[in-house]
Amino acid sequence: MTTETRPTLSPARWYVVTILALVYALNIADRYVVSTVLEPIRKEFGLSDTGVGWLTGVSLAIFYIFAGLPIARYADRANRRNIVALALITWSGMTALLGMTQNFWQFLLARIGVGIGEAGCTPPSTSIIADNFPRGRRAYALTLWALGLPLGAWLGSSVAGAIVDHFHSWRAAFIALGVPGVVFGAIILLTVREPIRGRFELVTETSEPAATFGETCRFLWSQRSAWHINAAGAVICLWGWGMLFWMQTYFERAYGLSTSDAGARLGTIYFWAGTLATVATGALLALPQMQDAKRIAWFLAGITILSTIPSFVIFWTHSLRVATIMLWLVIPCVYLYMGPTMALLLNFLPPTMRAQGMAISLLAANVCNLIIAPTAVGWISDTLAVRLGSNAESLRYALLALSLTGFWAGYHYLTSVRTYDSDDVRLGFPGKTPAFEA
Repeated sequence: MTTETRPTLSPARWYVVTILALVYALNIADRYVVSTVLEPIRKEFGLSDTGVGWLTGVSLAIFYIFAGLPIARYADRANRRNIVALALITWSGMTALLGMTQNFWQFLLARIGVGIGEAGCTPPSTSIIADNFPRGRRAYALTLWALGLPLGAWLGSSVAGAIVDHFHSWRAAFIALGVPGVVFGAIILLTVREPIRGRFELVTETSEPAATFGETCRFLWSQRSAWHINAAGAVICLWGWGMLFWMQTYFERAYGLSTSDAGARLGTIYFWAGTLATVATGALLALPQMQDAKRIAWFLAGITILSTIPSFVIFWTHSLRVATIMLWLVIPCVYLYMGPTMALLLNFLPPTMRAQGMAISLLAANVCNLIIAPTAVGWISDTLAVRLGSNAESLRYALLALSLTGFWAGYHYLTSVRTYDSDDVRLGFPGKTPAFEA
């Protein structure tokens, strides 16, 4: 059933984007703080690089994945606002609990709880935003939502590092970042409204039942555009977020920086470079010409491929100054890709599959950045450390190998463009992707 008139765009939709961006910031902060205190945790619990990768990355990812799929399935048929609020309260409470742990197993159990809570954040949040904006404006809206990334990274790096320095305890950072989220969850319940599902599409909310997980997987496989967009986002997570997972530890080992010094240096770059790049991308995507999905993909491919070169130099050089300058060039790409990539993926998914489709995308991304990157880099570092006699040099070589995967992500963005027109037709839209309705 087609809609006769398009719904009006209420100014309240920007409040929703702002609130959900703050939720995302808390999500990223609670994840980033682990990277900030990775070295103190490793030393206190007597872990290898592989062991700390399993404790902090894999433990979160496995349960994030297992919880994320059923939560997303539920979000495609239930109240998404309530899911986001409950998820925020859960992971924030578990983050605070991390600060009270006294041994490996207590930390592991609390980290699992964080993963289960975080699984209810992004799929329903992006689905809510998609139902507040038409196709041509989603990349812009989701790019502004992605401002939560640099804000959260700054909180989890600079603020967390300062807290550790002030209280002389890595546990204080978890408590300070976890408690506010519990309060913020109540604010969401009181002020955010659940939008009508599919209100800007060619179908009404009640015209189709929510898709099953199997149907969503089969549809994603048939939509080659969506498949390559998903692959590009996953590989960028392996490349960019995998590097950032180890960046704090690398700076401490390679250049002898303290936790607070490294956190302040990295947090400043994450915040300013990430924020400016995200705002600039939002302004670019607000242009009428950038409502063409193909131009968005070409833009992301070019930025990713060019940024891969300085990402290699970060670990090739032995100069802290050069590494810092290169990081200023790489960070924008690591942050600006998120909103446009999610918008491209959502535009090639029907409303009844959006939360599940996003959960599948996040599954691939989190396997890459929370399982493969921590454990593979950790294993390579541990293996080379025996031969090199230095865990700083061994980590350097492991990260050099990881840095080259940025070229792989660029390939998927370029390849996705080939089937945009035919995949658009399959969704019931006109055969040309330029001029998504604004």
